Amino acid sequence: MEYNTTRNYLIMKEYGRNIQKMVEFLVTIEDDEDRQRNAMAVIELMGTLNPHLRNVEDFRHKLWDHLFNISGFNLNVESPYPVPTQEALRAKPDRLPYPKKYPRNRHFGKNLEMVIDKALHEENQEKKEGFTQTVGNYMKLAYSNWHKESVHDDAIKAELLSITNGALDYQTGNTSAASQPVSFSPGGNTGGGDHFRSNKRNKNFQQNKQFKNNNGGKNNNKHNNKYNKNRNK
Repeated sequence: MEYNTTRNYLIMKEYGRNIQKMVEFLVTIEDDEDRQRNAMAVIELMGTLNPHLRNVEDFRHKLWDHLFNISGFNLNVESPYPVPTQEALRAKPDRLPYPKKYPRNRHFGKNLEMVIDKALHEENQEKKEGFTQTVGNYMKLAYSNWHKESVHDDAIKAELLSITNGALDYQTGNTSAASQPVSFSPGGNTGGGDHFRSNKRNKNFQQNKQFKNNNGGKNNNKHNNKYNKNRNK
């Protein structure tokens, strides 16, 4: 009996041992035409065993590359595609240039730092003021998310002036919805959630009360009509 420990290394497991044996036999065929004909048959069999490759663009090119790889790049046949080499297969990709810049204010993140730099280099004064207000509003939101409490506008203004060396001046006293500090309840909900739930409970209570009164009135009318009929009898 033949055990796996006595067999050679299985190069591509998705094709199985039998395909590898066929490819090894192809290498031993001396006649060029016979070897080419059998190689085409093996390619068709490889495509049948792996139907998922049919959804891959130019899947036959992939099958031919796998055929040469299984043969150890020793198969001498004519391929409709460029013959791959072992060096190209074993080549390692170039190392990615990971960014090595660290944000100066890590508690706000790198994206806010990019927006601040864009605001500093903005020549249009109106856009620059808009950038400044957006940066200040985001700083308030980040502070509220981390500390679970609201922050005063003067604290945000002072910190933004410190970060930008006095170049961006956050305008305090803006009563718009975007500039209002976000307060969080102990349960993690934003401020105003308890008021909303209280109004909803009151509304449901009034609807239930009205429904009961209506049904109670109908029941009383039925009871009175039945009493009057019995009395008339």
